[in-house]
Amino acid sequence: MRVTVYYLPVFKFDLHIHSCLSPCGDLDASPSAIVRAAKRAGLDGIMIADHNSSRNSPALAEACRREAFRCLFGMEVTTAEEVHCLAVFDTLGQAAAMTETCYNALPKRVNPPDVFGYQAVVDADENVQELEWRLLGAPTRLTIRETGECVHRMGGVFIAAHIDRPVFSVTSQLGGLSGGEGFDAVELSRHADIAVWRDKTMGLPCLRFSDAHQLDGIGSAWTEADLSVFSTAALKAAFAGRRLSTSCRVPAFSPSSSARTGHPQSGQK
Repeated sequence: MRVTVYYLPVFKFDLHIHSCLSPCGDLDASPSAIVRAAKRAGLDGIMIADHNSSRNSPALAEACRREAFRCLFGMEVTTAEEVHCLAVFDTLGQAAAMTETCYNALPKRVNPPDVFGYQAVVDADENVQELEWRLLGAPTRLTIRETGECVHRMGGVFIAAHIDRPVFSVTSQLGGLSGGEGFDAVELSRHADIAVWRDKTMGLPCLRFSDAHQLDGIGSAWTEADLSVFSTAALKAAFAGRRLSTSCRVPAFSPSSSARTGHPQSGQK
């Protein structure tokens, strides 16, 4: 008797890449440039995770359509506790709704670009459509639990970002996970020793992403899973079955030292 065994393809993905919309992101990191860099790095799918906004997701969707590449949509939310969390969605509509929620919870302060950096909303042809005026780097009024409830209500996946980092992590701000935050998984930076941190994750799946703020950081860390499709449902199934592995390369950049160059004007790259 002959038995045929079918294996799902290993899918390499990174859900934590910043574009030129993030005040700390490089102005060369347009969605189209990010997609090209991700393909060169051998990734199969990505998400742009700008601070408290998904306004560059439409350009990402078009860039991926042109390149026959896969993506999800979302953002990196800064909670009231100043903890960074990834909100991951299947559709532009879901991501836009979460963006509106974040905007309503941000302080009504104007971003001074000469202080914090430019926040460029661009199209797939790398034209600047607008400079976002809101202070995207500020914390929202949403607590971790409120953020998670909102993400789940909208059908998304909720991930604790870079829990090993000494700033803007659940560890740095609250001393660690309690188990009641509502996270579906946790992210470790490429600097973290997973063996050391595994016992501090409350049994949640461990992921690793690049947190790239510059194009040359893309491909420095990623997660692999057996995914037939790139969707939040497939991610949740992989989390439940622990069908995950993580990889990273020698650090090539530091998020804290990412350089931003140029002074974009509307209609220009």
